[in-house]
Amino acid sequence: MGQSKINRRGFLGTMGAAATGLAFASHAAAQTQETNAASPTTGSNPDVLTRTLPRTGERVTALGLGTFLTFDLKPGDRRDALRQVFERYVAAGGRVVDTSPLYGSAEVSVGQFMGEFDGSDEIFLANKVWSTGEYLGDESHAMESFRQSRMRTWRDTINLMQCHSITNAPVVVPLMKAWKKEGLIRHVGVTHHESAAQDQLLAIIQRDDVDFIQTNYSIFNRDAERRLLPAAADKGVGVLINLPLEKARLMKVVEGHELPGFAAEFGATSWAQFFLKWVMAHPAVTSVLCGTSNPDHMSDNVQALKGPLPDERMRARMVAHMETIPGFGSIGTMPWYPGKENMYEGLIREAQANAAQRLQP
Repeated sequence: MGQSKINRRGFLGTMGAAATGLAFASHAAAQTQETNAASPTTGSNPDVLTRTLPRTGERVTALGLGTFLTFDLKPGDRRDALRQVFERYVAAGGRVVDTSPLYGSAEVSVGQFMGEFDGSDEIFLANKVWSTGEYLGDESHAMESFRQSRMRTWRDTINLMQCHSITNAPVVVPLMKAWKKEGLIRHVGVTHHESAAQDQLLAIIQRDDVDFIQTNYSIFNRDAERRLLPAAADKGVGVLINLPLEKARLMKVVEGHELPGFAAEFGATSWAQFFLKWVMAHPAVTSVLCGTSNPDHMSDNVQALKGPLPDERMRARMVAHMETIPGFGSIGTMPWYPGKENMYEGLIREAQANAAQRLQP
């Protein structure tokens, strides 16, 4: 995981301103061993839950830090709270960070915070490419995007590069494979956040095109466990999960409801931990990406990295309990981040607002 050795803290400050169905029983012992085993990627905290990457043997933490919307701020906005989010995540042993050039200023903030962290070499950085070029087969835009990502995150070698939302995959995936051969990246992946794309992800896995996939999966939306997750496990493909809290919609549904007493059996002391541990417990899942801009929420989330995970029977009980809570079945009709519509007002939201205004008569 090579990185530039020049003074990152001072230079990045300038850049930041300017750049703006599987069986669980057969895996239980392995999960327990991984939870308790120390590794280079768990830093000074060997008690956090980790997963072993099938194709390289590297260890990564089972909870990752997502940065979509939550890490996107406008130029000049203070990033103190985001820095605290990052610091609390890594202090608890977290070592997986996922970002993208499409996430507004998030990629720059990630580079800044990693540059300030003495253990940044331990962080498994997952980044992305979204590029169609100027004509069919044009690679130049993808190559420029990758060059910028390496500068913004101060990485000579990026752990995982992903074809964002399977965009232009026939061109981007072979290009990423070339980067892997050159030692510029360690893993090749593809991503999507909608269940409708899971058949495409499945086909990519079956062709042995990638080392990683990223897909949506939660206690509400369990589509991925039908075919996609079993196929990934069978092929030795790593899996990053997005939308584990359904963009805060799960948290909205359980407002005013007490955590069930049986949550104590797997160490969950909050609803966020309840939902995160449910996803982590699937044996095909490598790391669960969860974003927040609230340091206290991060302090709560990282507790899911410790203690036991629910077994298959307990996970079914958790689903059954959620089905008794009014509104759970209609989460899909709710807007993302309900009640927080004005919370994430970075470059992405600004562009969306400008586009909506132009559409007005």
